[in-house]
Amino acid sequence: MEQVTSNFELNVRAFKESLKFNIPASHNLTEHLHAVMRWLCRAHDMTTDDGVSQTYLVRYKKWANSYPETTGYIIPTMYRYWAISGLDEFRERARKMTDWECDIQLPNGGVLAGAIGDSDKPTVFNTGQVLFGWTRAFEIENIEKYRESAVKAAHWLCNIMDDDGCWRAYGSPMTLSTGPNLYNTRSAWGLTRTHQISGEKRFLDCAIKNLEWAQSKSHVNGWLEENCLQDNSQPFLHTIAYAMRGFLEVGIYAQRQDFVDLSIKIGDALLHQLPATGYMPGRFNKDWEPTVKWCCLTGNAQIAINWGRLYQLTGDTKYKEAVIRINKFTRSTQKLKGNPDELGGIKGSHPINGGYHPWQYPNWAAKFFADALCMEGYLTNLIECPEEMDNVTT
Repeated sequence: MEQVTSNFELNVRAFKESLKFNIPASHNLTEHLHAVMRWLCRAHDMTTDDGVSQTYLVRYKKWANSYPETTGYIIPTMYRYWAISGLDEFRERARKMTDWECDIQLPNGGVLAGAIGDSDKPTVFNTGQVLFGWTRAFEIENIEKYRESAVKAAHWLCNIMDDDGCWRAYGSPMTLSTGPNLYNTRSAWGLTRTHQISGEKRFLDCAIKNLEWAQSKSHVNGWLEENCLQDNSQPFLHTIAYAMRGFLEVGIYAQRQDFVDLSIKIGDALLHQLPATGYMPGRFNKDWEPTVKWCCLTGNAQIAINWGRLYQLTGDTKYKEAVIRINKFTRSTQKLKGNPDELGGIKGSHPINGGYHPWQYPNWAAKFFADALCMEGYLTNLIECPEEMDNVTT
């Protein structure tokens, strides 16, 4: 890893000497990207530790406690923006978040459910998401404790997996769903990231096993069962996008075309529902019909990233056009003036009283929006980035 880190540093130095944004003054992507990253910094600053506040509660004018799950996958976003902007503050924040995740990791390797103070129990999904932070931080910083935490967490995930590849134990107590969570395909993807830095075959084998179980729950049209936080008959775009990304990335890494094909089927079904305005409904039934009128902005950002990955994979311009269209709508909901607690953030729902985290600005909505803007920037040659950071990987 010493050579990888050295190459990364060389790329960053060369990058800082070059033009970071090739964006015309009339284009507002950079303004929106910087605003959402500053909001994430505010969410980081508003806690009593080095985690990121779970959400800003509009009605109470209050910031929630730090959220281990999403702080974990915010870490790679911080590193990416450091590389893009050349602002060392973002690397420093990423390191603080990573150290905090190491400090609060449970002895068995798991990561706590909910925000700090909500639970003393670990949960599968939260653990899988922090793997993205530990692995990226290790790749960049070459600090062994980051790899050790990732490996310990990955072993815990493998130990508690059922024989058929499903995670039934240690579901989140914060959701209304009492059965398995198919969107844990994103946790399986976290196992493959840990396989990348450890070489432990067990992690890849368990990731594939989980995907095979999840694949057995797919319909002919690509719709997925057991895939919602609340109502499995009409999952959120948020959890659909989670599951889709897991199939795509594990499929690519494990060279399983059947997983990739299922991801493409899901992406195409959702693309069919994207209107010219970019206003995407927030829930879909088994026939891929929208069941609500409000928009899940987190899901918007996630599916933009997913379509961007499909464009990178296939070269089909319909995916690139979809990224631009849905991002344009989501940008229109972001405030660039006004209350500093809302400035640059992304709401759970649009309108704000919709059915996904109403009257809130969740930190993961901001994280995925930042990644979606980076994806658009990469696809349209508006943003340059060093080699190791040139793809949105989380």
